[in-house]
Amino acid sequence: MAALEPLFGIFPTPNAADQDEILEQVLIADREGLDLVGIQDHPYQRRFLDTWSLIAFLAARTERVRFFPDVANLPLRQPAVMAKAAASIDLLSGGRFELGLGAGAFWEGIGAMGGPVRSGPESVDALEEAIEVIRLMWSGERSVRYDGVHYKLDGLHPGPQPAHDIGIWLGAYGPRMVRLVGQKADGWIPSVPRLPLEEVAPRQRAIDEAARAAGRDPSAIRRIANVNGVLKDGPATGFLDGPVDHWVETLVAMARDHGFNGFVLWPKEDPLGQTEHFAREVVPAVRAELART
Repeated sequence: MAALEPLFGIFPTPNAADQDEILEQVLIADREGLDLVGIQDHPYQRRFLDTWSLIAFLAARTERVRFFPDVANLPLRQPAVMAKAAASIDLLSGGRFELGLGAGAFWEGIGAMGGPVRSGPESVDALEEAIEVIRLMWSGERSVRYDGVHYKLDGLHPGPQPAHDIGIWLGAYGPRMVRLVGQKADGWIPSVPRLPLEEVAPRQRAIDEAARAAGRDPSAIRRIANVNGVLKDGPATGFLDGPVDHWVETLVAMARDHGFNGFVLWPKEDPLGQTEHFAREVVPAVRAELART
């Protein structure tokens, strides 16, 4: 299989007080040729808009950019209903939705909102079941059943089917979660350097090994890094704090040396200016450099 084309995107913070700026940032991404908009999903955060409502609103105001929850909060979102919402947004947007999915975090907040508080192993068990449920909901079958520990379907009539084959991308760090990416998911979306670069290679190998063991092609699995930084003049002062050349060199190295084929920017400041700067100066240079390989 041919190498996946690199994707580039942004990670707007869904603060309710910044709704006009969020829309403008996403419109810049759409206009300037970026590929993705990822939005974090923390329903217990009182300052945040609901992620799924926000994505639907933004999808209706844009033409080409694709959206995904980065990542969806599974413990607070029943997977069959989530699958229906995903398919609905995908249909209404003309195939511009992907599903970032996580096992759960911030359990105190989840519990305060009435969600299940799961142990680490339980949360991965539930995620594995949820992937099966979601795929059944998109299957086009007349009737589906699923009998899991955490989730069940009992003769449900699923639908509608999405406009395209929605990718399921997992936010994964631990050994079992990373193996699950290779076994059952379509992509991996860690945050770097929350996951230090020196720890990426063993996880990439684990994904590849798990994919091969499951009879899957590892090269078909998307690898997207959420990255945090600031584009600025002068010398580089951090991982992605520095001028355009520093960004281009760093992202190209992350692609060539660490196996990433997607990057989602979370700007440390000035979201509008940083998004435009990233789209106009960094992304074309990275694409051009990677096209030489």
